[in-house]
Amino acid sequence: MTIGRVFLVGAGPGDPDLITRKGLRLLRSADVVIYDRLIPRQLLDETHPKAELINAGKAPSRHRLSQAAINALIIDRALAGRDVLRLKGGDPFVFGRGGEEALECHRCGIPFEVVPGVSSAFAVPAYAGIPLTQRHISSAFTVLSGHEIAGSVNYAALARLGGTIVILMGVKQLPNITAKLLLAGMPSDTPAAVIEWGATARQRTITGRLENIAAAARENAIRPPAITVLGEVVRLRDEGIAWVDLLPQLADIA
Repeated sequence: MTIGRVFLVGAGPGDPDLITRKGLRLLRSADVVIYDRLIPRQLLDETHPKAELINAGKAPSRHRLSQAAINALIIDRALAGRDVLRLKGGDPFVFGRGGEEALECHRCGIPFEVVPGVSSAFAVPAYAGIPLTQRHISSAFTVLSGHEIAGSVNYAALARLGGTIVILMGVKQLPNITAKLLLAGMPSDTPAAVIEWGATARQRTITGRLENIAAAARENAIRPPAITVLGEVVRLRDEGIAWVDLLPQLADIA
């Protein structure tokens, strides 16, 4: 029996136009599309009319399918001779568990390809007018998951590192994360921003300082998905490069 192929494809951060040409081409021909909750839904209109569409979306604390079940689905459909496209928000190898799915394919002898996507880690700040690096201001950036595993983050080192810090999936843990950074010695007046539903028509950005950004997020009822940016580059947003805010209609981006 012919074994199907698996394509782990990054859909980008929200704006459907940010998927790669290769990703879109594969999406249009796949037999099965297993997609995440935060992919741009307009992309589902690009699938083959006879494609099987499977929603594998995960919300915080509410998983439609476990990762083990998703892995099993991928393998089952591929062993049945069907080409499977796993459509993930952002990039499949940046906090997307794409590595786990690739390893499962390898273990089961399923041929697979990875199609990188535009990661929300840098695209969402860009849509908010915040460059992660800027000459004379920041020459490096660090990305971490807000789904912190106890003891997995060295906050003392992080506070001393300098540059820009990007926190993904960190709304719930933001008070805890900012408190630990303050305790580790990061200046309390470090510029901060939280971007909700970035790169979509629902995008909303609030700014503040390390010492008060968690309170500001709570007061403004910020909800996932949201990304936090810490560092001097946040100031540039108010210096004229918050380009999305200048569009006649925010809906123009998605």
